[in-house]
Amino acid sequence: MEFELLKRIVEAALLASSTPLSLPQLFTLFAEDEQPNHDDLARALAELARDSEGRGIELKEVASGFRYQVRAEVNPWVSRLWTERQTRYSRAQLETLALIAYRQPITRGEIENIRGVAVSSNIVKTLEEREWIRTVGHRDVPGRPELFGTTRAFLDYFNLKSLDELPPLAEIRDLQDFEPQLGLAPVANDTADETESTSPQHETITAEATELHATSEEHDLADEGDTTTTSADTAPAPTEHTP
Repeated sequence: MEFELLKRIVEAALLASSTPLSLPQLFTLFAEDEQPNHDDLARALAELARDSEGRGIELKEVASGFRYQVRAEVNPWVSRLWTERQTRYSRAQLETLALIAYRQPITRGEIENIRGVAVSSNIVKTLEEREWIRTVGHRDVPGRPELFGTTRAFLDYFNLKSLDELPPLAEIRDLQDFEPQLGLAPVANDTADETESTSPQHETITAEATELHATSEEHDLADEGDTTTTSADTAPAPTEHTP
């Protein structure tokens, strides 16, 4: 197969797909007698990424594969195409998500100990329904509390290939730094949890989140005296795609 044709096929598939496409998924586009080799497919993706330089879209690799998406600098204009009301996330939800992302696997009780307030069941439910977190196991203690971890959908939404790409916790000064490229909706009041205070999205993360970094030794889940039972690595989950 001619290389230029290969590029056009890959480009069209990425634009047509509503989710990121991995290399194995891209290989399934071709019949057995016309499949490109791995090097040609990788080169096609690299050239497509270069071709999008200086344009309003970019080819981005995230946890689930490759996708075209709107560049951050033009998002304020493009986002006006979406007239439906955006989901609003409370400060408590974002702080809980940050704790799970940085300290996973972690139990609800451990989150409450770090934040100093009770975690509403609605917060956990919302994050699970958004497919950003999932139960990855149970701690081997009385009651066997659930251990929470993030999913590939979380990585995809926040434009990450892996958890290693999360910025150091000490560098997170504002909730905006924890946004995906297209931005989260403004922070809403968390009416489900009266113990949680809320604030505008761009307000600095409070002492609860900072305390996570300062007390990492105390709450280290990898301590030799702490035994856990966890499931396999998180599986891919459907994500929103920005053509």
